[in-house]
Amino acid sequence: MSKILSAVAWPYANGPRHIGHVAGFGVPSDVFSRYMRMAGHEVLMVSGTDEHGTPIILAADKAGLTPQELADKNNRIIVEDLVNLGLSYDLFTRTTTANHYQVVQELFQGCRDNGYMVVQEMPVAIDPQTGNTLPDRYIEGVCPHCNYGDARGDQCDNCGKQLDPQDLINPVSKVSGLTPEFKVSEHYFLDLPALAQALGQWLDQVEESGKWRSNVISFSKHLLEDVRPRAMTRDISWGIPIPGWEEYPNKRLYVWFDAVIGYLSASIEWARRRELAGTGSAQDWKQWWTNPEALSYYFMGKDNIVFHSQIWPAELLAYNGQGAKGGQTYGFGTLNLPTQVVASEFLTMEGKQFSSSRGVVIYVRDFLSRYQADALRYFISIAGPESSDSDFTWAEFVRRNNSELVAAWGNLVNRTAAMIAKNFGEIPVAGELEQIDQDLLTQINAGFTVVGDLIASHKQRAALTEIMRLVGEANTYVSRTEPFKMKDEAQRERLATVLNTLIQAVSDLNTMMSVFLPHSSNAIDLILGGAGDIAPLPQLVETTDIDNGHAFPIITGDYTQVRSWESRKVVPGTPIAKPQPVFQKLDDSVVAEELARYQES
Repeated sequence: MSKILSAVAWPYANGPRHIGHVAGFGVPSDVFSRYMRMAGHEVLMVSGTDEHGTPIILAADKAGLTPQELADKNNRIIVEDLVNLGLSYDLFTRTTTANHYQVVQELFQGCRDNGYMVVQEMPVAIDPQTGNTLPDRYIEGVCPHCNYGDARGDQCDNCGKQLDPQDLINPVSKVSGLTPEFKVSEHYFLDLPALAQALGQWLDQVEESGKWRSNVISFSKHLLEDVRPRAMTRDISWGIPIPGWEEYPNKRLYVWFDAVIGYLSASIEWARRRELAGTGSAQDWKQWWTNPEALSYYFMGKDNIVFHSQIWPAELLAYNGQGAKGGQTYGFGTLNLPTQVVASEFLTMEGKQFSSSRGVVIYVRDFLSRYQADALRYFISIAGPESSDSDFTWAEFVRRNNSELVAAWGNLVNRTAAMIAKNFGEIPVAGELEQIDQDLLTQINAGFTVVGDLIASHKQRAALTEIMRLVGEANTYVSRTEPFKMKDEAQRERLATVLNTLIQAVSDLNTMMSVFLPHSSNAIDLILGGAGDIAPLPQLVETTDIDNGHAFPIITGDYTQVRSWESRKVVPGTPIAKPQPVFQKLDDSVVAEELARYQES
C-alpha cells in the first residue's frame, strides 16, 4: 500500500469562504482521502489558512484590526466551517506559524544558493490614493495578448498567459479605481527559464501517465510557452522576512512563494506535533516527501493551476538542484514533485460568478446554519464543477435533496430498518437465497470495485452516480419482492431472507456512501445496529504555536480505525429499532426564501 499525500489548497484568510471555494478544494479532497484510507493506504491530508499579502493588510485596515488580528479572526471562522463540513485533515494549520517561516526561509535559501533566485529591478505598482503597494491581482486591465477586458496583473484567465501589472493595457487599481503609479525596486526573481526544460520534462511524464485531467495538463503545458523570471519578493511589511535582506524590513517574500510551501511546512508541523505527543517522530514527514514511491495529489480550483503546475514544481526543482544550473541538495533532501494536480472548474451561483463584493455569495457558515452538511457535500459531489463549470441553483439543490437523498437513499434506509424493527426487532437469519437476492448482492458487491476505481481516478461524480444507481436497484428489489406484504406465518422464512438481503445491501451501500456523506453514514450505521463510527470525523483542537506559544485552533483527527473498502457481513441478532429519518426534506418555499435573501444582500 502507498503513502498518499493529499495536499489541499490553502483558503485565503481575508474573509470567510463560500461554497464555491469548498467545491474546488474541500469536498473533492476529502472524498479522495477518505476512500484512500479505506482502501488501505497511509494518507497525510494537510492544509491551512493562507495569511500573508496585501489583501490581508487592506481588509485589516478596513476592519480596524492589525493583519495578525484579522488573520486570527478569519482563521477560526474557516477552521470551524471546515470541521462542520467534515473535512478529515490530519493537520489544518496556518502560514503565520514560526514553523512555516522556518521552512519557507530554508526553501528560499536553497533555491538562492543553487542559483535560481536572481536579483532584478522591477516596476512596483502603487495605489495613488492609499500609497500602498498593490498586489498583482488587485490590478485589472486589458490583456495585451488576447484583448480580454478583465485580465489581472498576474494572469489572464481568458488566454492563460502570465502577466506583470505593467503589461496590462489601461491598468486600474481595484482598491481605488485609479491608474496605478509605478516605481522601480529591486527584488528576487525565480529563474523560471533555467527551470523550464526540467518543468517540461516533468509535464511530459505526467501527460504520458494519462491520469491528469485534460484541461489541467493542456493549461499547464501552455504556460511553458511564455516563461520568464517571476518576482518572489515584494515591497510589503506583512510577510516572511527575506534571508540576507534583513536590513530591508519592508521587503518580504511574496505570498506566491510562501503559500505553496505550506504543504511541506504543514507536513513537518504534523510530524513535530506527533513527536511532542509521543506518537511519532519529527522526521515522519519524509515518508511522504522524500520517498520516491510516495504519491502526492494537489486539490484546488482552476484559478490555482499555475501555482501548482509551474511555481511550486519550479521551487522544488530549484531547491533540489535539478534545473539547468544544477545545484546540490540541502537539509530537507530531494523533495517529490506532484504526482497529480487535481483542479476543478468553477462553481457559479444562479448563473453568476461568485463575488463577495457584489453579494453573489453563499458563505459555508450561513449554508450550514440552515441545511445539513451532507446535503451540500452531496450536491457538490453529484453536480459540482469536477471537469466543467457548473451552476448552483436553489431549485436544483432542493430537487436533488428531496428526490435523491430523501426519497431514494433515505427512504431505502428507513423502510429497511422499519420493516426489520416491526417484524423481528433484530437482523433476521437468512434462509436459502433466491436468484433475485443473489443478483442484488452481486451487483452491490461489484460496486466496491467500480466506485473505488472511479474515486481513485478523480471521477467522483461518476462514482456517486453509480452508488445512486445501486440504491435504485435496491429500491427496485423491494418493489419486486414486496416484503411488506409477507404477513402470513408461512412466508416468515422468506421475509427473513429478503430483509437480511436488504439490510446487507444497505450496509454495503452505506460503506460506499461514507466517503461522500460521513455525517449521515454514521447516523445510518447506528440505525443498522453499528457504533456510528463508520466515518471518523475531524476535530477542532485548541493549541499553540510549537515555537512561540501563539494560541490558535487546528483541525486534526484520528482516522486510523476506518472500515475497509469491502463488503462486511451483517450480524443476525443485532437489535434494530424503529428509525428516525436521517435526511431533512426541504419545502419548496426554500427556493423563494433563499432567492429573496440573495437579492436583499
